[in-house]
Amino acid sequence: MTVEDRTHSHAPAPSARRPRRNGPVVAVGLGLAAVALLIAIDVLAPGLFPQALPTRAQDGLTLALSVLIESLPFVMLGVILSIAVQVWLPAGVIERIMPRRAWARRAVLSLLGMLIPVCECGNVPFARGLLMRGISPAETLTFLVAAPIVNPIVIITTHAAFGWDGGILIARIVGGWLIANLIGWIYSRHPDPTSLLTGRFLDTCEVVAHETGGRGRRSLAQFVVELRAVMPALIVGSAIAGAVQVIIPRDALLAIGSNPVLSIVAMTALAMTVAICSNVDAFFALSFASTFSPGSLVVFLLVGPLIDVKMLALMRTTFTTRTLVGIVAVVLLSAFAIGIGVNLVA
Repeated sequence: MTVEDRTHSHAPAPSARRPRRNGPVVAVGLGLAAVALLIAIDVLAPGLFPQALPTRAQDGLTLALSVLIESLPFVMLGVILSIAVQVWLPAGVIERIMPRRAWARRAVLSLLGMLIPVCECGNVPFARGLLMRGISPAETLTFLVAAPIVNPIVIITTHAAFGWDGGILIARIVGGWLIANLIGWIYSRHPDPTSLLTGRFLDTCEVVAHETGGRGRRSLAQFVVELRAVMPALIVGSAIAGAVQVIIPRDALLAIGSNPVLSIVAMTALAMTVAICSNVDAFFALSFASTFSPGSLVVFLLVGPLIDVKMLALMRTTFTTRTLVGIVAVVLLSAFAIGIGVNLVA
């Protein structure tokens, strides 16, 4: 049973949800806007950056490529896992092993990341496979938000970086799990679950549902479909992450690190722009431990894996802009509250 079957009564007409093919135009527009912004900053505030514009442009390209190369293996693994769920997992297996109560299903899915050592990039293709198998959008969001944090590799690397000091490890694990279940509960009450998904993804569901042939042929078709969906988003997200990192002066963020509130704001901005894989972001955060408060480090470790620019670009392949705005609002408010709480306790 696919996601369309579960929400058939709410599904819009095919003509109403046919996507507009404006992805390349948007990507080119974002690229030109980033170049124009770099030139404007160089002309209007030449003393803001010590490096010349060509050097910053080269640094931005290097950073974008590093984000892309770092993310690509996990995306490929996520696509493979998506194929395993969609094509090779026998029908009815997920339904039989999942609890019947909605809150219990979400709680179980939010812990599924413990079994899947994939960072946030690879979770998006896997989540798409869950949706195609009939898992509701709210339940899938619960998995998608929790998995980058409730992940064995992430837990191990965070412990290696911070140990048990300051409660950073516990705050990250518990905070990520609570945020995921809060988002799942909020969207489980949505009257029209299908409207949370993009028209392009719903059309993909129809194509996959009508794919014929053996499992090998269906796996290959699914592989092509998923790569065509996530790779452009990954490239655009990586490019934005690289551009933003050379536009925002790093010294400006470090200057406010000692303030318990402003440090949280600064680390939130840093988390959304650097787009570091959640498997290694704890070591990056460790370099700020002597300057920033423990609460701001927790916020960085919560916000980065959930809503950095790369992750948002990938999620946009499946969920509408309005849905993503709601997710961003919930994550930011929740992470801010958790960060303030950690600062008060630390």
